[in-house]
Amino acid sequence: MRFPDPLVKGALIKRYKRFLADVELDSGGVVTAHCANPGSMLGLAEPGFEVWLSPAANPERKLRYTWEMVHDGRALVGVNTARPNTLVAEAIETGTIAELRGYGSRRREVKYGRNSRIDILLEGNGPACYVEVKNVHLSREPGTAEFPDSVTARGAKHLVEMADMVARGHRAVMVYLIQRDDCDRLSIAADIDPDYDDGLTRALASGVEAVAYSCKLTSEEIAAEKAVPLARP
Repeated sequence: MRFPDPLVKGALIKRYKRFLADVELDSGGVVTAHCANPGSMLGLAEPGFEVWLSPAANPERKLRYTWEMVHDGRALVGVNTARPNTLVAEAIETGTIAELRGYGSRRREVKYGRNSRIDILLEGNGPACYVEVKNVHLSREPGTAEFPDSVTARGAKHLVEMADMVARGHRAVMVYLIQRDDCDRLSIAADIDPDYDDGLTRALASGVEAVAYSCKLTSEEIAAEKAVPLARP
């Protein structure tokens, strides 16, 4: 995914009210950017960190910028949780995600389960394949990415619904997209959300599949790049 316009670089002043961030631009001045990330952003929202913002296509939008990436001192990290679905869809189209090759059609945001929408529905190659995408950016230990970075009741619900799809004869695949390139494995942060860890264990036992892919990031583009193992006890 290439950014349509050049990103704007600055330094984070603070993140607040979850969805707002004040940034001092390298070009001068301070702006308030939209932070499209409902999680804790643990370790990624420290004052002074280098950040990159995308300008709004609509010049009349109240917040002229969206926070896209941050450098946490180890790597460039994508923090915009609106991006992963598109990144995974592109990776499926290019064949980067080997586990999801061979399907004839792809639809997004299809209703299923208990008043939910599946991120991507693949059809045309045997049973339908329900693909749920999770954004990953937490890394507390060098080389290890972790999910989630805060308690996610919604994520736990999705695991139950994915298991229900398997029970109905479909295929269900969790794709954990790691928006950073310095990690070679993914772990579940059980200390942050033990219920999600337990839920994933049950989902995997029921036939739900899980894959993880890291990304290559620059100030011009983000793309899923390589598979990394999901570490389980």
